[in-house]
Amino acid sequence: MLSRSCFNLLNLDDYSSDRTRIPRVISMPGVISDYEDVGSQESDTASSLSQERRIIVANQLPLKGYCKDSSDGKKWCFDWDRDALVLQLRDGFPPDVEVVYVGCLGVEVDPLDQEEVAQLLFDKFKCVPTFLPLDLINKFYHGFCKHYLWPLFHYMLPLAPCHGVRFDKAMWQAYVSANKIFADKVMEVINPDDDYVWVHDYHLMILPTFLRKRYPRVKLGFFLHSTFPSSEIYRTLPVREEILRALLNCDLVGFQTFDYARHFLSCCSRMLGLDYQSKRGYIGLDYYGRTVSIKILPMGIHMGQIQSIMSLPDTARKVKELKEKYDGKIVLLGVDDMDMFKGISLKFMAFGLLLDENPVYRGSVVLVQIMNAPRSRGRDIQEVQNEINRVAEDVNRKYGSREYQPIVCVNGPVSFQDKVVYYVLSECVVVNAVRDGMNLVPYKYTVSRQGTPDLDKALGLENVATPRKSVIIVSEFIGCSPSLSGAIRVNPWDINSVAEAMFLGITMADSEKELRHEKHYKYITSHDVAYWARSFDQDLERACAEHYMKRCWGIGFGLNSRVVALGPNFRKLSVEHIVSAYNSTNSRLILLDYDGTMMPQDRVDKSPSPEVISVLNSLCNDPKNIVFIVSGRGKDSLGKWFHQCEKLGLSAEHGYFNRWTKNSEWESCRLAVDLDWKNIVLPIMEHYTEATDGSSIEQKESALVWHHQEADPDFGSCQAKELLDHLESVLANDPVVVKNGQQIVEVKPQGVSKGVVVKNLMETMRNKGKPADFVLCIGDDRSDEEMFEAIASSIAHRSLPDTAEVFACTVGQKPSMAKYYLDDTVEVIRMLQGLSAVSAQQQPKQPENLVSLEGSD
Repeated sequence: MLSRSCFNLLNLDDYSSDRTRIPRVISMPGVISDYEDVGSQESDTASSLSQERRIIVANQLPLKGYCKDSSDGKKWCFDWDRDALVLQLRDGFPPDVEVVYVGCLGVEVDPLDQEEVAQLLFDKFKCVPTFLPLDLINKFYHGFCKHYLWPLFHYMLPLAPCHGVRFDKAMWQAYVSANKIFADKVMEVINPDDDYVWVHDYHLMILPTFLRKRYPRVKLGFFLHSTFPSSEIYRTLPVREEILRALLNCDLVGFQTFDYARHFLSCCSRMLGLDYQSKRGYIGLDYYGRTVSIKILPMGIHMGQIQSIMSLPDTARKVKELKEKYDGKIVLLGVDDMDMFKGISLKFMAFGLLLDENPVYRGSVVLVQIMNAPRSRGRDIQEVQNEINRVAEDVNRKYGSREYQPIVCVNGPVSFQDKVVYYVLSECVVVNAVRDGMNLVPYKYTVSRQGTPDLDKALGLENVATPRKSVIIVSEFIGCSPSLSGAIRVNPWDINSVAEAMFLGITMADSEKELRHEKHYKYITSHDVAYWARSFDQDLERACAEHYMKRCWGIGFGLNSRVVALGPNFRKLSVEHIVSAYNSTNSRLILLDYDGTMMPQDRVDKSPSPEVISVLNSLCNDPKNIVFIVSGRGKDSLGKWFHQCEKLGLSAEHGYFNRWTKNSEWESCRLAVDLDWKNIVLPIMEHYTEATDGSSIEQKESALVWHHQEADPDFGSCQAKELLDHLESVLANDPVVVKNGQQIVEVKPQGVSKGVVVKNLMETMRNKGKPADFVLCIGDDRSDEEMFEAIASSIAHRSLPDTAEVFACTVGQKPSMAKYYLDDTVEVIRMLQGLSAVSAQQQPKQPENLVSLEGSD
């Protein structure tokens, strides 16, 4: 499988001559308490500077470069690219924050000049260039990014060789190599204790893994400017887990819309088994003890840039010239990249239909389409270009004349100033993309339509106080659509509805246009790019606030490596530690959950393995031990499964039934339990079972359990919440407890819990004169927290000897009352085998029961 080779990708051919040392790989779990070995390997810039810094990492640096001849030969000159988003976002940072950029240059620099250029860029612009070789750029950017990942993220699957590019391992390796080079450049300048790193877009989605591996406490955010597809599309990606885990190595992951975030969370749930929680308005995923925050934050535009362009005298002159050119005509405007997803040909078809059904508009309505240069190259771009040209020619030939051209195509590059001129003049803007991450054209159009006194004069508006008006037709499949509540939303695939929207935009009353414009303008000005950057930066600081309150534990290899963050008092249970305590004690209580603790949750056959039976028998044969399986399972199942363990204690149905040994009788708890509520609960659960494919009902003597682990994860969780609410409402006056567990909803009598079992066993041992001086309790889910809580309560109330050795241990790293954890059931069995080996070495006498459950309260 491909994922097995991911570690080897870290040692791909060296694409650059000056790459820094590859970060060390965490080969064995261990506590990382500081940053070893940083010293001389890092750049001099990562010094003890006190100034706050933000390191912005993007595919392209916000620079424009050109080479000019001088007396000393050719010389490189650079200047800021004012249109670059990563430059504009610095307005959202505090004024005393230094911003460092890492990315590629838009020009090719000779290898002999790269060192000099790199020094120039850092000294003058605080930019760190990643000089990628041309062959790597072709595979990384034009190959994997633009021809595989971009179409897939926009819902285009390569179903046939003529329909997109299929996954290619060589292109994926290039993507990994390029991300590694970017990471190396970040490592050259980062001060890991203080700097915040903000990574941008789908080109660099695995970069977080490299940074997190090198610096476990790096303050790391990622923002996806593109769409994120539904799980049904994303799961077709052969490297789906590597990319998901890389994004989860961030502290904050940002998306343009809730839909994109929801798709990401669904992928995490379906492919990694991770569920999210919402706390005080923040969405978070618990990932190996770290909380990965999810941010939904639509991007904005740079108000200052567009307003400065509008105030230029040259802009007013161009507006006047354009108005004269289209005098007497209503101008509809489109501004799109030359891209297969922008729906330009569909827009042209809709405009043709508008002219066909409304002959009155022939000669008076013009659609101006500005087409930006394509960002990639290939056969698909040429096919899109040919399709656009064909439809435009058909419409112009059918409805045009010598004096009138219905569709006017303006091919790029077109300056931002010229686009503003068209925005100012146009009555309506049409954004018809079939899928797009955000698209800020409607925002820029709205601000341009607000006008200035000079622009008003150029347009012939005599009254400066004239209310502003604008009309936006926007596809429902692009990111800005939810933010534009006054826009006319359309399905771009429905040609008729788009034509009707164009008709509505032309005929709409001015008062309505004014209201819509005012609504949009208010939102856009208050949610500009500075607001967007400031909000993300503040949330990143919040997400990183607890970094130094936890210890870090590195696990995994290659692209599957991650860092586990543990609380200061929550640590992995060491076999050596517990064996030492076990060996020095004489009255031991061992409490074990079954499902998820002794038995993996995903096993179909739930009966214990010979290995489990063997280790339990070995522990039970030690006369110093009391060993109990404390489970939610029914007594018949537990009795059948553990019939080979004669001296094993069993507590079934969360303690409703208890048995000391195989030859003992089952005893029920002495509560006066009325089970008439089952007649109410069972029909309700049956209704949800019928409506939820893959769910089932487990009927116990004291409880009813609805299972949904085999159901669709999203639908099963949704139904479980609904069932929980339903049961809580109908059972409000009954003496029962309704609980939502690990893929279950359970109803059981009040007063029955695993915590009560623990208290009763400890009390029995104390009454028999053998108080427990060693307690080991292991569990994996919410019901086991009751045991941990009971143990903590016993310690607080001095129910246990002061010298007692207590080990409350959960399975998996997660918030828990336990102070210890083990990773999985394999580690649980291995630890128990270590204890049983100690018992075997002591060569005990013929075992006798230490205490008897009979007679316990």
